[in-house]
Amino acid sequence: MTSLNIKDAKLIIFDLDGTLLDAYTAIIRSFNYSMRKFSYPLQDNLTIRQAVGWGDANLLRPFVKEKDLPSALSVYRRHHKVALLKGSHLFSNVYKILVYLKDKGYKLAIASNRPTRFSWILIRHLRLEKYFDYILCADRLRHAKPHPEILNKIMKKFSVRPSRVIYVGDMAIDAQAGRRAKVKTIIVTTGSSSRRQIQKEKPYLIIRILTDLLKILH
Repeated sequence: MTSLNIKDAKLIIFDLDGTLLDAYTAIIRSFNYSMRKFSYPLQDNLTIRQAVGWGDANLLRPFVKEKDLPSALSVYRRHHKVALLKGSHLFSNVYKILVYLKDKGYKLAIASNRPTRFSWILIRHLRLEKYFDYILCADRLRHAKPHPEILNKIMKKFSVRPSRVIYVGDMAIDAQAGRRAKVKTIIVTTGSSSRRQIQKEKPYLIIRILTDLLKILH
């Protein structure tokens, strides 16, 4: 694999779901639990997986009537705070990757469209907090990804120019956000978007698994 020229990189920003961890089992369980409670049709795993990435309200919105959305979202969130503890796990070698990057002196951040409350349930449950210098979720901002606001806010926090930033995500919307923020974006194919959808957005690099970062960032 070709080495990425990162001599000037100071900050590496990661997406959360589909990039560092797999919480699809929890999402699918909570989603269909909510559908069942409101007598909506259950959805198959692939349909739910492809709807992930835009925040939980947008996950449910296409499948319920607008009048039911607030109540369905409340049911989903009550179920999900428990489901996350059983239905999520890190991808292989995530700790190894993060330790390597910290030892190299990079600042590390998370930029997620998942609501803050649930992001922190995952981060604490999977013992990720000590590796990251800053964690920001879209519910604290006006715009979610693919808008670049979340990436711009993190760069401003560290006073780092886009040319010194690498963003690692798993979806087409991550590639869009990275391009709009003018940062080098690496997309890993372990998330909700197909390789074709990712390629269409022309990220800086596409990798198969997160461990490939260790072959690149050396």
